[in-house]
Amino acid sequence: MYGGDEVSAIVVDLGSHTCKAGYAGEDAPKAVFPNVVGAIDQMDIEDAENNAASADSKNNVNPLDSEKGKGKRKLYVGSQTLGFHRDHMEVLSPLKDGIVVDWDIVDNLWDHAFRQLLIFKIVTCCVLKFISSLTNIRRLLKTICQPFRECLLIDPKEHPMLLAEPSSNIQLQRERTAELMFEKYQVPALFLAKNAVLTSFASGRATSVVVDSGGGSTTVAPVHDGYVIQKAVASSPIGGEFLTDCLMKSLESKGLVIKPRYSFKRKEIRPGEFQTIDVDFPNTTESYKLYCQRVIASDIKECVCRTPDTPYNEDAYLNIPTTSYELPDGQTIEIGADKFKIPDILFNPSLAQFFGCCKVFGIMNEGHVCFTSGHSSTKLSCRKSSPGETSIVFVH
Repeated sequence: MYGGDEVSAIVVDLGSHTCKAGYAGEDAPKAVFPNVVGAIDQMDIEDAENNAASADSKNNVNPLDSEKGKGKRKLYVGSQTLGFHRDHMEVLSPLKDGIVVDWDIVDNLWDHAFRQLLIFKIVTCCVLKFISSLTNIRRLLKTICQPFRECLLIDPKEHPMLLAEPSSNIQLQRERTAELMFEKYQVPALFLAKNAVLTSFASGRATSVVVDSGGGSTTVAPVHDGYVIQKAVASSPIGGEFLTDCLMKSLESKGLVIKPRYSFKRKEIRPGEFQTIDVDFPNTTESYKLYCQRVIASDIKECVCRTPDTPYNEDAYLNIPTTSYELPDGQTIEIGADKFKIPDILFNPSLAQFFGCCKVFGIMNEGHVCFTSGHSSTKLSCRKSSPGETSIVFVH
């Protein structure tokens, strides 16, 4: 999307795992942060305040005040705010099966990406310039500025907007997206493009089969002359988060428990020797605990696991050397054959049964059916116009 020589268009991609935003024409997005948010119901806060209040103050409470917080919630967006523990905070996702189910969360995610803090940024830079000799104050200001590194710091009214949408997006979702962009953000121009089409164009081809393996699912979408063939789109629930769950199941089966970062603190008892002390937070929700564990397990997956060069064979990888990984609490774990078996689930879903992650019986063959059905449909649709020119583009 061209916005003129002086104005750059903004590209936004709300994925199943992360939300990405940046300037059109650049190699990488400027803002990348989780697509989940922390939510605290205002009723929980009011109950805690009422329990701590004295009997006299309870008698003086205005009935209208108790109705004020009903139905309201406070949302926390960004990796920095999610990393800070808060009582009664639930971790919620706006998507379900690739479709937006909570537009309030999506609205807050876009607000976080577009946050207009140009004045704050300029003032901070000026202050840093004058106090460059004061190291402690510089560290303090850098800590304050850290959450804003996930933001574009732009005014949406001044930039055309290109939004990437899933291939299975429905008309109602598109209408709601356009309504928010034009009425709230008042963007001058808006274009909605399919993820598969953008990927195909980025590879220099107008006709291709795009295999998009994301956080929540893997989708095979045929693209013909810049248009997605909707009837041939196939998807599988096997994605990055599924592999993370398999890794967590594998560690649990070996008696290893991932401790969230908020649940302990490390105290140095001797130089170079630390002691782990457990910290109890009784008001921690299960969704927040699971989110914190998944963050650590995802880092293990990205640092240790790799796709095998050949199809996984239990006998061939039985005596393979293990790889060490140090958990945040200080304990070191060893990962052997699982570092190859887990990534190979993308190509051989039947391996998931070894980790007990097959929630649905049909998941065993969905990966194979997803690819073969999409590819065969593409060959059938593109045979007349471009025989033998259909390429396969893999995206992760």
